Amino acid sequence: MTHDPKDALQAALRQLEAAGSPSAARDASALMDIVQGDAPPWTELSDDQVAHLQRLIARRARREPISHISGKRAFWMHEFEVTPDVLDPRPDTETLLEVALKHRFDTVLDLGTGSGCILLSLLHERPAALGIGTDLSEAALAVAKRNADRVGVADRVSWAVSDWFSSVTGTYDLIVSNPPYIALDEMAGLAPELDYEPRMALTDEQDGLSAYRAITQDAMRHLNPQGRLLVEIGPTQAAAVSDLFARAGLVDLHVHQDLDGRDRVVSGANLPRTDQ
Repeated sequence: MTHDPKDALQAALRQLEAAGSPSAARDASALMDIVQGDAPPWTELSDDQVAHLQRLIARRARREPISHISGKRAFWMHEFEVTPDVLDPRPDTETLLEVALKHRFDTVLDLGTGSGCILLSLLHERPAALGIGTDLSEAALAVAKRNADRVGVADRVSWAVSDWFSSVTGTYDLIVSNPPYIALDEMAGLAPELDYEPRMALTDEQDGLSAYRAITQDAMRHLNPQGRLLVEIGPTQAAAVSDLFARAGLVDLHVHQDLDGRDRVVSGANLPRTDQ
């Protein structure tokens, strides 16, 4: 027996709306795309496909992210594999890439790389550059390695299990990071979808600033002259993170906004000070 895909889509929409999905129409369409695969749009659905759609609807009704259901997320120029072991790449993070690509770099270090989306996108844009991605999670690094194959830069990147700089050697033209910056007292108010992401990638279980303290403490000894440090921040953290950058000796400090006008990236450089 076959089923009208338009009827199935409307039924999915009603079910997701009833479950409280904040983006029911978009979610229903995305789940239908998963079920139909490579078939032409609006192809009749089989009984097995309808049953598959119902299973996916049930997962989304429990607020499991679409990216986890599909196993992928579009970011910058590629689709990246996503699993519960890595932070789901978000459009706001593309602000960091836009800032980084305004500067010259031949070597880049990504601290807490997760899916590798930042590092691998930077390497794709700079075909001569070399990169290193670190993470405390071996499972996350396994995902990043597979994504390096997807993007086609596996021959220019290496990986290390590291607690920030603990296993890092050498110096780099660019250091980037999207560290856990959500304060512990903010966690209870987050969307249910974040329950499916690794907690260690979201919060430091403290005030949301401990990762920036660790990064800025050692950044200067790993930055080449003229090198830059760029970090993603929460929208209320610009002043505090900028102060940590300044205390570490970084200069030419800037706060960059995302497309919604929120503070999103702090950048600083290893340059000779002009006030000495």
